Amino acid sequence: MNFDLDQEERALQAAIRDLCKGVFPMETVRALETSGGVSAETWRALDEAGVFSLRLPESDGGAGLGMTAAVIVFEQLGRALVPGPLVGTHVTRSHGAPVEKLTLISRGDQMIPYLSSSDVVGVLDAEGVWVIRQNEIAAEEIAQPLDPLTPVLRVSSLPQGKNVSDAETASLVRLESTTLTAALLVGIASAETDLAVAYAKERQQFGRAIGSFQAVKHICADMLTRAEVARAAVYAAGVHLDGNGDGDTARAVTGGMLLASEAAFANGKACVQVHGGMGFTWEIDAHLYLKRAAALVALHGGADGYAEEMAAML
Repeated sequence: MNFDLDQEERALQAAIRDLCKGVFPMETVRALETSGGVSAETWRALDEAGVFSLRLPESDGGAGLGMTAAVIVFEQLGRALVPGPLVGTHVTRSHGAPVEKLTLISRGDQMIPYLSSSDVVGVLDAEGVWVIRQNEIAAEEIAQPLDPLTPVLRVSSLPQGKNVSDAETASLVRLESTTLTAALLVGIASAETDLAVAYAKERQQFGRAIGSFQAVKHICADMLTRAEVARAAVYAAGVHLDGNGDGDTARAVTGGMLLASEAAFANGKACVQVHGGMGFTWEIDAHLYLKRAAALVALHGGADGYAEEMAAML
């Protein structure tokens, strides 16, 4: 299977990366903490760029692309630490629901990220997808969430909601949302690698850049390896969801999420280590990537859960 991007895919990748550089520089991302991780202006920029309509047919105002293209886009959003209910909104719109913002969770989850007064929640279970309005949910806000740009509510009562799809669609939505979350994590793992390498080149110790020391070289090489292996697995999941894979789609998706979860979290810790432990302090960006990775992994079932799923498929 060839994972090299073609000319159109590289153009899409470059366009989204340029969008993120212009709309989501780090100072803007940090400032979004005061707006709960989402502002009307930045959300509108994503919408107008086609992030949420990417897979809609051209007749419906979309680009008519597939999951492979969506994975490429979400990888770049992860690299830029773009916050908000990106996955739920994209997947739901791709299946024809005209929502502004939507957070996807599984029935039984105790935590809901990103919910605001105008949002709705899509709940996945064995019977289908159920939509619930924010004012129908009994929940309390977590005062100090792990990721400052991922506000979280603790659910005490979740109604059944309105059914909007059948079990087959719900299964597909789950696979798509898992794959796009994995793509975000691949972007984070790659950004953590770049951040560590850049610091290793400029930080001087004993009259030399610390990147010249073998111990630091090995850390950075391991980070790159983890990110690249995870990227290949997540790209493969996108290809499978487009119907072009060879093998079991659910297995490809689970494997991609497992590797992406491990890469993003391990690379986050390694990036902090390369920064000499300073990476956890507020003024250094490394901690933001580690926290986003940890939050995404925890809110989507945890790496252990995906490892158990993968083991059951073998």
